[in-house]
Amino acid sequence: MMTSLPHRRRLLLTATLATLSLSAVGAPTPSLVPGGIAHLPVAPASEPRPDVRFGDKPVLVRREGTQWAAWIGLPLDLTPGQHAVSITRHGRTEARQLTLTDKAYPVQHLRIKNPRMVEPDPADLRRIEAEAATQNEVKTLFRDTESVQIDFIPPVDGRHSSAFGLRRTFNGQPRAPHRGLDIAASTGTPAMAPAAGVVTHVGDFFFNGKTVFIDHGQGLISMFCHLDSVALAAGTPVAQDKVVGTVGSSGRATGPHLHWSVFLNGTPVDPALFIR
Repeated sequence: MMTSLPHRRRLLLTATLATLSLSAVGAPTPSLVPGGIAHLPVAPASEPRPDVRFGDKPVLVRREGTQWAAWIGLPLDLTPGQHAVSITRHGRTEARQLTLTDKAYPVQHLRIKNPRMVEPDPADLRRIEAEAATQNEVKTLFRDTESVQIDFIPPVDGRHSSAFGLRRTFNGQPRAPHRGLDIAASTGTPAMAPAAGVVTHVGDFFFNGKTVFIDHGQGLISMFCHLDSVALAAGTPVAQDKVVGTVGSSGRATGPHLHWSVFLNGTPVDPALFIR
């Protein structure tokens, strides 16, 4: 049965108002591509907050005006096409579909002076494996809190020197895609929390150097890498624009810069979508 014209106008008006509302609060820019973000209204705000999952992972759900809306991280290795989102309301589960389009990320060729940063020795590999397990645990945390700040600010001012998703080679050898945004800045430049949260882990890693994780809530997590210094300990609450460290070139870096990764439901997404 065809939708009546007045009803279609109401749907269009609702969608338009939702878009205007997202712009007003500085929300992320939805992008239905691998490495992007989906924004999906899922239930009226008069209902209890629904449980929404992508794959087997819970996703961020927040109250936005008269509705509950989900923000879903889309993994870089997702194929274009249909992908199901599971929504549970009143004890019943329904599936909604997201339609992804393809995105071709360019290739970046880098030269690294320290050969161990390209071909680690056996002791390095054992360290890297242990550090990867720690980082995987921290970046997949889900702290269930109803209030999640999504109107991010840039953590540091500077040129975006390496974009998210670049297919990288180091000294001619293919490596994993770039899972963050590099912002060029001088050593010692303060790096600020892009939104309120809690520092969940501080480490000094083989590849990432001095690193800070900030948990913003419901699986939305920032990671700062290659820092010169760290100002806060794990467990410290942070407000937006709180200094958490200073820019440096620790770990595998070709020069001073801030590597900023953003994780949603355990997967890295493009940080540039969070800043306008």
